[in-house]
Amino acid sequence: MSYPVMEHFYTLQGEGAHSGRAAYFIRLGGCDVGCVWCDVKESWPIDAHPLMTVNEIVAAAAAYPGRIAVITGGEPAMHNLEPLTKGLKAAGFQIHIETSGTRLLTGAIDWVTLSPKKFKAPLPAVLPYASELKVVIFHPSDFDWAEQHAAMTSPDCRLYLQPEWSKHEKLTPLILDYIHQHPQWTLSLQTHKYLNIP
Repeated sequence: MSYPVMEHFYTLQGEGAHSGRAAYFIRLGGCDVGCVWCDVKESWPIDAHPLMTVNEIVAAAAAYPGRIAVITGGEPAMHNLEPLTKGLKAAGFQIHIETSGTRLLTGAIDWVTLSPKKFKAPLPAVLPYASELKVVIFHPSDFDWAEQHAAMTSPDCRLYLQPEWSKHEKLTPLILDYIHQHPQWTLSLQTHKYLNIP
């Protein structure tokens, strides 16, 4: 089994509940959501990236001591992740996925970061599987969007609001005010961008 891999690298998770932890990122090609502010638009074409076998991906990841593998994209749920997650599990990895929730999930996944996008709404069936709901705030109306989707998650799902990077100086104060009034939410910052790491 092979997957189109745009890039793969060892770094620190920059966002959400696992921020600051060492992780191996596997960015798969292919996305049909089309966020206007996406910072990896080059990941969208599914056929523009070299194919890597499961064994090649696992060997690359296992060369580093961290044992968190983050499958991201693009939209990684476009792919059948059963073979990849099985291979990573056999090598001792905890599997995280970053998804918009627009497709049903496949494979053995330990942590689901679900980031719903207005450009293509998530499937209601996927929301209860979210370990964390990470809503990117691009406009003040996105707070209502966040609440609508938080209502469809499980009671133990962690809730994060994250400013869209290009407008973070303007939006972060709005998010801070919102969290003061709605303390069930937590601020998520893209710390990897502040640190200038992948």
